[in-house]
Amino acid sequence: MPRDAGPDFIEALARGLDVVRCFKPGRPAMTLSEVATATGLARPTVRRILLTLEELGYVRFVERGFTLTPRVLDLGMAYVNALSVWDVARPHMQRLVEQTGESTSMAQLDGSDIVYVARVAVPKIVTLAVTIGTRFPAPATSMGKVLLAALTPDELTEVLGQPSRSGIEPRWHPTREELDTVLREVRTKGWALADQDLAPGIRSVATGVRNGAGRVVAALNVTVHAAETSVEHLMEHHLPRLLRAAADISHDWSLLDEVPLVT
Repeated sequence: MPRDAGPDFIEALARGLDVVRCFKPGRPAMTLSEVATATGLARPTVRRILLTLEELGYVRFVERGFTLTPRVLDLGMAYVNALSVWDVARPHMQRLVEQTGESTSMAQLDGSDIVYVARVAVPKIVTLAVTIGTRFPAPATSMGKVLLAALTPDELTEVLGQPSRSGIEPRWHPTREELDTVLREVRTKGWALADQDLAPGIRSVATGVRNGAGRVVAALNVTVHAAETSVEHLMEHHLPRLLRAAADISHDWSLLDEVPLVT
């Protein structure tokens, strides 16, 4: 697929990543022709990429065609592990789950989407399945609203100009004016609510997690089922505990920033 890129852009690498990303829920195995159609690449190019990925252990050949292997998880986990996000956040998130009985997650922005980087879940039936690496359109999520509210006006315009790669159609499609109004409220309150904006039954509240410089670098949420938990209970019981957990993570993160690098 054509790209507007500079002279240092490696097209072959980009095509390889296009092939990896074309495997989605509902089609875990794909034939060479299906991959070519999904990526817009020529069949000979797709064949060479798939055989290279197979040699590297990222895909394997099955009866239906090709499928990804668990080694692909290394690509995403390298990012998470490098940030030490999980190590720092995990005990606080586990404590938050014990206090609320609800799932909690941490996410960061990637374009106009949020991407989940840490999660402690409780077994509940929800409308959308969430795992590390899951992405959703930022404006329709509580964590997305928190992260968008932390951007400058120019950064916000740039981010919103990028199309979502989540594959999810949210219930709430705000105009820029509507979103700006919501984000002003988020900046004032320090937290954001999403009441079934993404999908029916999903209600959540989120706040920011800051680094040593005081900058919001991630968002932390508590997610509930709308049929089980009212907005009032979410605000009165879960929100104070969420704010405490985020403050504790931010504190630990600031201490991590102060640790000198060993070279």
